[in-house]
Amino acid sequence: MAATSRPIDARGWLFEVLDAAAATETWLPIAGLTSFTHNPGENEETAEWTAFDSEGYYSQDVMQRGATLEIEGQYRVDKPTGAQDAGQAYVDTVWAYKLGSDSNNKVRWRHKSQTAWVIWDATVTPGEQGGETNDKTSWSATITRSGKPTTAAVDGGGA
Repeated sequence: MAATSRPIDARGWLFEVLDAAAATETWLPIAGLTSFTHNPGENEETAEWTAFDSEGYYSQDVMQRGATLEIEGQYRVDKPTGAQDAGQAYVDTVWAYKLGSDSNNKVRWRHKSQTAWVIWDATVTPGEQGGETNDKTSWSATITRSGKPTTAAVDGGGA
């Protein structure tokens, strides 16, 4: 009997950042990505409540949940204009310079086979850029979730 479930391709993941300055809701795809890491346990905090009557068994409660997305790829530009990819540029030149409560922005992500976006209110830490003689220039960012995640249906039911 053939298995009905199959693994999904990593290249099918889509990541977008909300342009908070746009007059209407505008999501900017982040192009050039070659890898990502979702860490759903990042920034988790626990409280231990082990006591003598626990009979030697450890006990804890989760007091805080956190998560991060690390996205990496190649620095992308539009060949005719030389302008950086709009999603990368928003992360690098707008979001990365905000402080305090202004440092929170929305990001959404999903696999192209899914019919709902995961949406985070988050902060961003820009990553290193570089390369060697025969490399393409790298680009990366770490997105840290702030608060509880939400979801939204994909317009049209998927890509």
